[in-house]
Amino acid sequence: MEHGLWRHPGDAVVGEVLPWFEDPLVFLPDPEQMEWQSRSMDMFADDPLCAFFREARGSTAAVPIELPWLDVEQAVLIAVNRNPGDDVALALDYRPDPVDPRVVGSDFWTNPRLCRWRVVAPDFSAFAASLGLGLGLQNS
Repeated sequence: MEHGLWRHPGDAVVGEVLPWFEDPLVFLPDPEQMEWQSRSMDMFADDPLCAFFREARGSTAAVPIELPWLDVEQAVLIAVNRNPGDDVALALDYRPDPVDPRVVGSDFWTNPRLCRWRVVAPDFSAFAASLGLGLGLQNS
């Protein structure tokens, strides 16, 4: 981020990497914005009426939380909806690897009645490379 490498590569590139993702995104510009936007997940995880978003807390779950659910205690939003009300996002999911987390995206298009978090890239390094950003955890 401090070198300006984390930036939105353009809707066409994002569309090639995420062909199933229909809504435009804003890449969050800094850790403070990522942390602030990620707080919205707390609301969804703590409200049983918001199970539609499939976000939960691993520390209070009876069983490990796995995809298509997102463990909000192990995730950070890195991109969010450009259009207000779309409620879509990309997140770093630290469950499989705390050093190079996988990237997951909210999928509201497969089943419009229920969000499904699905893998976008097996790790952040692969995600950044697929977008042509020229960065990865080894370069940050």
